[in-house]
Amino acid sequence: MPTNALIHESSPYLLQHAHNPVDWLPWGEAAFSKARGQNKPIFLSIGYSTCHWCHVMERESFENEAIAALLNRHFVPVKVDREERPDVDRVYMTYVQAATGSGGWPLSVWLTPDLKPFLGGTYFPPEDRWGRPGFKSILLRIAAAWEQNPAAITAAGDAVLNWLRGGVRATVPEGHAPDRACLERGYAQFKQAYDPQAGGFGGAPKFPRPAVLDFLLRFHAWAVREEARCRRKPGPAAPPPERARDALDMALFTLRRMAMGGVHDHLGGGFHRYAVDAAWHVPHFEKMLYDQAQLARAYLDAHQLTRDPFLAEVARGILEYVRRDMTGEQGQFYSAEDADSPRPEAPGETGEGAFYVWSWPELVAVLGAETAELFAFVHGVERGGNVRDDPHSQFAGRNVLLLAHTAAEAAARFKIPEGVVRERLAAARGRLFEARGRRPRPARDDKTIAAWNGLTISALARAHQALGDAAYLAAARRAAGFIRQNLTDGSGGTLWRSYRAGKAAVRGFAEDYAFLIQGLLELYESGFDVADLEWALNLQRRQDELFWDADQGGYFSTSGADPSILVRMKDGYDGAEPSANSVAALNLLRLAQLTDDPALREKAERTLAAFGTTLRQASQALPTMLAALAFHLAPPRQIAMAGHPDAPDTRRLLAVVRERFAPHDLVLLADGGRGQAWLAQRLAFLRGLKPLDGKATAYVCQNYACQMPVTEPAALRERLEE
Repeated sequence: MPTNALIHESSPYLLQHAHNPVDWLPWGEAAFSKARGQNKPIFLSIGYSTCHWCHVMERESFENEAIAALLNRHFVPVKVDREERPDVDRVYMTYVQAATGSGGWPLSVWLTPDLKPFLGGTYFPPEDRWGRPGFKSILLRIAAAWEQNPAAITAAGDAVLNWLRGGVRATVPEGHAPDRACLERGYAQFKQAYDPQAGGFGGAPKFPRPAVLDFLLRFHAWAVREEARCRRKPGPAAPPPERARDALDMALFTLRRMAMGGVHDHLGGGFHRYAVDAAWHVPHFEKMLYDQAQLARAYLDAHQLTRDPFLAEVARGILEYVRRDMTGEQGQFYSAEDADSPRPEAPGETGEGAFYVWSWPELVAVLGAETAELFAFVHGVERGGNVRDDPHSQFAGRNVLLLAHTAAEAAARFKIPEGVVRERLAAARGRLFEARGRRPRPARDDKTIAAWNGLTISALARAHQALGDAAYLAAARRAAGFIRQNLTDGSGGTLWRSYRAGKAAVRGFAEDYAFLIQGLLELYESGFDVADLEWALNLQRRQDELFWDADQGGYFSTSGADPSILVRMKDGYDGAEPSANSVAALNLLRLAQLTDDPALREKAERTLAAFGTTLRQASQALPTMLAALAFHLAPPRQIAMAGHPDAPDTRRLLAVVRERFAPHDLVLLADGGRGQAWLAQRLAFLRGLKPLDGKATAYVCQNYACQMPVTEPAALRERLEE
């Protein structure tokens, strides 16, 4: 079996390609020197370990001896794990999206020896087919063009680089800082794209995009608060009440339809990456940690707004999946699980979703005929399979589980009590989960990404707040401890991006800092350990030192220290993950409230202003930054609890605060000890706060001025509703 230079890497994706006949090199000076010395173009292939079409292109092209020989003879082949190196991916993905109108992985880009792109695309079949040029044909044409006229290709690369550099910096027209009109425009744009039949936004393929759901829930809260505020005093007209209701309805309907669809794993919890259809039925089966973290938060927020136990159950399922299948021995969270897995009925073959789908005979074998009939009715199982659109015949005779009918409908259909139906369904799911566990599992990418762990810490901390389960807080704290020990320098201020097999790799990017800071802020409001705030501020200072754009505001994605990154990008799109700038804006605003530091508030405002043009013209691109803007425009309110965090009376008051979805409030603890002293150095109003008559006391404060304290949960609930 051949071996190339990737065998020395730790990335699971790079190791997958270590035995290709292609002479792969990792991104780095060895590859660049070889390209310059031999005057060859670089073929750059970017992907990740759980990417289905990356696996397909590997089987078809990179394991093909003839194609490998072409690559080795005419190019310097370079492999990049886009999860480890989002800086490399971001530059060349921007180019490919602009050049072709679309992007995705595997990302295939040809570069001059000095790393300038001149041609790119995504997946290429090995031969010409499906109306697309074959990879072999493209390699031969590029090799011939480079041999005949390398100067023309180099000039094209120079032009691309100049274009990329020119598009990085946003212009900020004076006097046009983003305002409430941006929030309303964002709401209107999402309403226009909304699918009222199946939920979600746009058509197939349909992605969850949790940032949109987060914005809609926050817009609802902001609009309700604005309406109440404007009723009390003169001012601009509040958004009409139906906007708040519409935003909430769009988010809730989408969350419920997603949870009912096949994109949701009804046996093991968690969500697959996206649905290939508009009805959330047939998923692309990979599971990403960042999706689980963001969707868990969305379901928790929706549960707080509605008290719907179904939404809480979905959130618990997501987090149970993460804790069971995506958590390492030291509490760290792994990155992803593959879409493909070995087919149980065909050893040696793999297929997408093979671990998850069921035939009717398999169902009967596990459940028995009678229970299988009940389960099939509720979960949409058909004897001949329930996948209608299957162009590659991957799911013939198979079923993707979904929620087709309720327990009440099943009770009426089978004439048995609803409670009995629920018990039988729960037992059936348990038996199927056990049976599924005996199948060959999808491959797991077990590297730890700092940014995604930050998102998951945030979700677990929010789950502790919303559901009151201390196990969630313990899991969040373990993960934070792992990051502090393994992914930071000694001071905890400088982050590494990823960790695997006992070593950290690649310096952290702006998103690693921003997402971890967000997680630490949620961790503080869950457990009230002021050390979380100290670490968050330390990380914020380091983020500012490494990434802040002093000229135009906002954060670059990279530090600029790596000369191989030709363009210092500034991320401004909230897609599958929110952008570092959007999360940073919200972090800065929260930290400013927690410390009363005007410099932090100014940085937040400059970050919002740096993306003001986008917020006004294409609000839908930045839903998380819209959420930050809503926080900025809402009158700040602090809820200070005076008491011991573990005392029963303190917990009763905290339960009242946490039963509500109030994204514009901050909760502080005046514990009479180090935490209160640390906070009081920054927030003078906290110095005199203490329990009254020996009872835990809540102080509701607006702009750091507090109302009369309350000690009873009912009185606090009334105060918060005012």
